[in-house]
Amino acid sequence: MSFIGISSSLVRSIPRSLLFANHSRQVHRWVGPTLRELKHRREKMGPEAELPRSSHSDWNYKAEIFAFGKRLSEQFDAAVLQQAFTHRSFIAQEEQKQLDVGIEQPELGLKDNRQLVQLGEQLIQEYVEAFLLTTLPKLPTEGIRAIANGMTFSDKLADVSKHLGTKDIILAAEFPVTEQLLADTLKAVVGALYISSDEERAFMFVRDFVCTQLNQQDVNEYWNFEDPLELLKEYCKEKKLGEPEPRSIGLVGKNTLLATHRVGIYCNKQFVGSGYGEDVDTAIDEAARDCLRQLFGTELNRKPFDFGLQLADVARHLKQRAGKQN
Repeated sequence: MSFIGISSSLVRSIPRSLLFANHSRQVHRWVGPTLRELKHRREKMGPEAELPRSSHSDWNYKAEIFAFGKRLSEQFDAAVLQQAFTHRSFIAQEEQKQLDVGIEQPELGLKDNRQLVQLGEQLIQEYVEAFLLTTLPKLPTEGIRAIANGMTFSDKLADVSKHLGTKDIILAAEFPVTEQLLADTLKAVVGALYISSDEERAFMFVRDFVCTQLNQQDVNEYWNFEDPLELLKEYCKEKKLGEPEPRSIGLVGKNTLLATHRVGIYCNKQFVGSGYGEDVDTAIDEAARDCLRQLFGTELNRKPFDFGLQLADVARHLKQRAGKQN
């Protein structure tokens, strides 16, 4: 470090730690070759095998089960929650180990989560559909079911399950765990919460972690239909709105590669919606989709979903669903 042009009094006022900072940052000559050699050896060994968290020496399963419920601020029965994480494949694997060492009647004292998975799957489907019926009252039943099915696919539930931290607590024979195992575990956790607490807590759990997938999403993407105009005609006939009539109301760039048609749809001489396309047929389809969004209450500028709904707010739809099943 050069101090040319700096007065001696100013140099004396500088702390010694700054004067000799360069010396403290010097790296010994052996560090570089050592790091390169370690990297070479690591690459030569190949990728490290992924091991379950339970293989570590500091693993405490009961503590992990307890911490899982506390992280979610939920009150679980410890035995029921452990059952929710125990899959049949793990029990079969442990029983086979005991048979291999000569134990004729293996006894593990564990229950698998198959019943909890069935219960949780039913609860999730009911709660999601009730939430959608409450927030999208104009949407037909087919649309409600399509959105609900899209939200409860295995990959969707597996993503929620993974981010809740279930991956390292799952007891299963296969590792790493599959998407189906993660999804089934989430269903079992919902069933365990229903048994341990009450229906209110189970509904709020599904609302907060499953229904919130709709935040800032276009719900129309979940329901795909091939012929929007035909669907619009059927809906208008059912609701007695009149026959939909497509009309060309605009054309830009005629006889060019960038031609754009605009088509409006009218019912009983009342404008319902419009759409654009590179040709008339495409514009009609887009206009029909726009009309359906307006009629179903799923327009792109609709107000956000209310994720503060309580069980009492959707109870009517839950009772109707239960009545149909009975």
